[in-house]
Order: sequence, then C-alpha cells, then structure tokens
Amino acid sequence: MALIKNPVTGMRDILPDEMELRDYLIGIIKQTYKSYGFTPIETPVTEHIENLLSSQGGDNEKLIFKILKRGEKLNLNNVDKELDLTDMGLRYDLTLPLARYFAANSSKLPMPFKALQIGSVFRADRPQKGRYRQFTQCDIDIIGDASEFAEIELLLAAASVLSKICPENKFFIRLNNREILKAMSEYAGFISDKLSDVFIILDKMDKIGLAGVQKELIESGCDEKSTSKYTGLLHKLSESKDISKTGDLLKKELEGFINEEVVDSFIFTAEIVNNCKSLDFDIVFDPSLVRGMGYYTGTVFEISMDGFSGSVAGGGRYDKMIGKFTGADTPACGFSIGFERIIAILTQGNFSPPEQAGKTAILYEKGIDCVRLSNILREAQNLRNEGKIVLVAQMNKNKKFQKEQLTKQGYSEFKEFYREELKKEN
Repeated sequence: MALIKNPVTGMRDILPDEMELRDYLIGIIKQTYKSYGFTPIETPVTEHIENLLSSQGGDNEKLIFKILKRGEKLNLNNVDKELDLTDMGLRYDLTLPLARYFAANSSKLPMPFKALQIGSVFRADRPQKGRYRQFTQCDIDIIGDASEFAEIELLLAAASVLSKICPENKFFIRLNNREILKAMSEYAGFISDKLSDVFIILDKMDKIGLAGVQKELIESGCDEKSTSKYTGLLHKLSESKDISKTGDLLKKELEGFINEEVVDSFIFTAEIVNNCKSLDFDIVFDPSLVRGMGYYTGTVFEISMDGFSGSVAGGGRYDKMIGKFTGADTPACGFSIGFERIIAILTQGNFSPPEQAGKTAILYEKGIDCVRLSNILREAQNLRNEGKIVLVAQMNKNKKFQKEQLTKQGYSEFKEFYREELKKEN
C-alpha cells in the first residue's frame, strides 16, 4: 500500500519561499523584543491533561489534541470515560505552559520576569482558509509586575514589532478591561450565572453586530429589559472616540458598579501609550472586546489592521493563573502576535524579504576529480567565513532551469566549475 504524501488535514508543508519569509520575520521579532529586555525561553509542546482542562482556556479546551496513555498505562479493559485513556495533550497556546514553567522555576528567575516565546500550538479546529490546526504564536509576557507598566511595556513592544514587519499597514489598538465588562453586565441586571454566556455572545460583535448580539442574548434566555439596557450602554460607550474622555463616561454610566481605581488605571495605561508612541497608530476603547480565554482578569487588548478582518495580535492580564499551580496569585500579563495572520497579510501584498548580500551558488560538473572538488569546497568555505551564503551543488543537465530556480531563492552570483579547468560554458 502506497504511503500518503499529503500532510494531515489542518496541517501544511511550508515551501522554501515562505520559510525564508518566516525566518526573516522571526528574526525581527526576536531582535525587537530582546531590545525591550525580554528573555527567550522554551516549553514542551505537550502538557499534562489536567493542566489543559483546568477551565483556563475557554472554548479552546474543546479543541485539545489528546494523547493516549502508553504501554502498561493504557488499559483498555478498564475505561469508563475518555480521560481514562489519556494523560497529556498538545498545548493550545503558550500562556498556560508559561504559567507552569514559572511555577516550577521561579526561584531561578529574575523578578519581574520578561519571557519571550515563539513556538507551535495545536487546536483541533475546523480547517479553513487561513486557519490551521498547527500554527505559530509569538508571545511576550511580564510576570511579577502588578502595575500598569506591564501593559504599557507590552503594548509599546508589540507596536514596535508590527511597525517593522508590516510598515505599510496602519494598525490600531483596542482596549477593554474584564472588570468593566463585569460592571456593564451587573449594571444591565444580568444574573451572575449568565455572565459567561453574555461574554461569549459579546465576543461575536465584529461578526454579527450589535443587533445580532441583542438577538442572541434574548435567545440565550437573558431578560429583554436587561438586554436592551446592556446594548444601549454598549452603543453609548462605543461612540466615545476620545479615550481621554472615556474615563469620565465610564464612571458616570457605571457609578456604583465599578471601582473608580480600575477606570483610572485603565485610562492611565492608554494615555501613557499614547504619549510615548513614536509610531503612527491609534488606541481606542472597545466595550465589546472580551478575548475568549477564561484566564483573563484585568485589561485585555487586541490590535487590528486596516484592510484585514479580525485581529492580528492580542493579550491581557491573567493574575490568577500561576496561583493555580502555586497556591499564591502572581501578577502576569501577556501579548501574542498572530504570526500566521501576519504571514497572510504580507503574502497577499507580495512582500519579499530584503535580498541578502553575498548569496552565491557554486555549480560543479559531474565527475570532477578529487583535487579540483577539494579546491572548490575550500573556496566556498572562505566565502562563508567572510559572511556570505554559499550553496555548492552539482550541475543539472538542464543548467539554465537550475539557475532560474536558484535565482528565485535569492542567489545572484554563480560560479561554475568543470572537469577540465579551461572548458568553456556551452
């Protein structure tokens, strides 16, 4: 039986052109984040199933790739439920593994700890254009800083990265806070048991609009009067374009339902980012912004780009997650770039990485003698020592096509060697 040559559904092979683009972008991302003091770390792609199913990941917990127990641990004769068959799974994001990593290694790490992670995550999602079951995330997190500075640093660092990798695409930052979302729900009169349902529906705002949100809230069993009050508040808050005036509006509309210090901290964050930005982007309050992860506790944010639906980056504060491992809450805040979405944007715009200087292809004729091949390889090594990229390859029969393919890969200089030193090119 012939083996299957196509990748598993929802996964994909990455060809050299895209791989070069990915490497180029990752280089910029790493360099920029390191300049802000973030330290690269790495965590395993597998996690304990108990961690993955700890009600931290929202709907993503329904999309976990579970891994069967192995050897003697797999007892098919004593199975009552699915979890009897599995003890680990593939990570669905990089935040939960980071929380476990910090809990296990905190004594060896500086405080606050600024982590940089780039790696694959896995979700058993329905495959569609631009959505894969394996994809890359680029995360930065600050652990141990409860002040607004963590959010400010993350937003400025992420903005700096996006301005470098997508210089032609204007973007804007949308901000909200989980405490504001909770206060809005309580103001409307939603019962606490319905809050998670309210947030799930609200998170669809960009897809179904305000009228759609109102319709789904009522269909989910929410009181019509409360729903009307809630959507009316959403509409009023959404009209506030000047974030410096948003604080007064929130305090006025949510008086008695929200701690004013939460509002002051939220506005302080936005104003500092606005004051310190050296790049052209806008920062706005978005009362419909939820972020789907169950672990967020405070400020949440997303970055959107003109001409591209959905967000290209997002994150927020998650002060309770590490405490699930240690028993003591630890302030934490993180930001993730949607790497695959950035790739899609640049590919659609026919973006190519800048040509690397000194990319040379050395082609030698089949049957070349030992001495001559040794000289060729020494020459290639000398060029590499000078910092050039050098490919050494045997000539194909169709040398013209071979050179065309190499040119597409960025090789601009060619050296050809034949069995006879003075042989002319045909």
